[in-house]
Amino acid sequence: MVPSRSLFVRLVPACAALLLVTACGSGPQGTGPSPEATGSTAAGVGGPENPSGTITLSWAGDNILGSDDQFGGLTLPAAWEQNDKDPAYFFQNVRKYFDESDLTIANLEVALTQSRTKRDKGGGEVYHFHGEPALAKTLPAGGIDVVTIANNHTWDYGRKGFNDTIAALDEAGVDYVGTGNPGYDGSDYDFSLLREVNGIPVGLVSYQTWQDTPAIRAKITADIEGLRKRGAAVVIPYFHWGIESEHLPYEVQRDLARVAIDAGADAVIGTHPHVLQSMAVYDGRLIAYSLGNFAFGGNTNPADKRTVILQTRLTVHEGAVTGVDYRVIPTRLSRQEGYNDYVPTPYRGAQRRQVLGFLNEISPTLDGTVSDQFTPVP
Repeated sequence: MVPSRSLFVRLVPACAALLLVTACGSGPQGTGPSPEATGSTAAGVGGPENPSGTITLSWAGDNILGSDDQFGGLTLPAAWEQNDKDPAYFFQNVRKYFDESDLTIANLEVALTQSRTKRDKGGGEVYHFHGEPALAKTLPAGGIDVVTIANNHTWDYGRKGFNDTIAALDEAGVDYVGTGNPGYDGSDYDFSLLREVNGIPVGLVSYQTWQDTPAIRAKITADIEGLRKRGAAVVIPYFHWGIESEHLPYEVQRDLARVAIDAGADAVIGTHPHVLQSMAVYDGRLIAYSLGNFAFGGNTNPADKRTVILQTRLTVHEGAVTGVDYRVIPTRLSRQEGYNDYVPTPYRGAQRRQVLGFLNEISPTLDGTVSDQFTPVP
């Protein structure tokens, strides 16, 4: 998407002290203002008071633009090095879909830092993902405008690593959104975003949610209602949640998606399980529980390489969403089936039909409407 199509304004941080969650199934979490890593980006934007128009938003899943020190073989940084650190390398086969959209949003799940001071995650199987700060430039080179940073890896190298990541995104001109979890990993940021997209104010928030508590529900509701008060005609939360390798959501995902929609969300997007999960409709709003991995440096050869680009086309009349069409672009997270080269590539032919058929099979409330052509949300 061409950066000149939109405008955003930043204001002071909103309090995130109400959000108490856990990441990766362990430990209570909360959020609150940080002296260094705060700055909620929720703000009013210019334009007509009751705007009308149609906008298309593209959504992608987990992007780990880096690797863990214990990985060998063709890691994401090694693949980038082999390709002369070309900023356009990773998203070369999907950029055309992003360019067709008015705004593209993806999850960024890595610390872009030179720091090697890891956050203590205890024993067992743990990962600390890091990448060069210069990797931030691959996002706009690939057509990605906004990243969600509320996940269990942006704080892998603590506050220093997180602050370096934010600095790299700022330098690359990429917006970011997400609420931290100090009770779990010490993170205490709280960024929401209100951005004008083709004259339509779009509000975005993002959370790590592993528990369903009254505090979490209150935070989600307050954020969505707050964006509406500041003029958002469209509000969509992006959640990091779910159980890894499971294709169906569990009750925390289902219940919090409904909380968000009851609060006024126009759709709900999710990721984290590293596989595709079902999609659903609730009160006429689309829910995509997990979009799977995308440019994914977290595994050199994932067994399940299926992912998608989700596109939502929203019609707004006098400041309110009056209709949503959606389509799914079935994609493999690599050009190669036998290993990960970190270049997401749309499927063709029978493989494309297989992914669409699988999503229709596990998404009964969508009544067989999952398609690579725009279709109204039933």
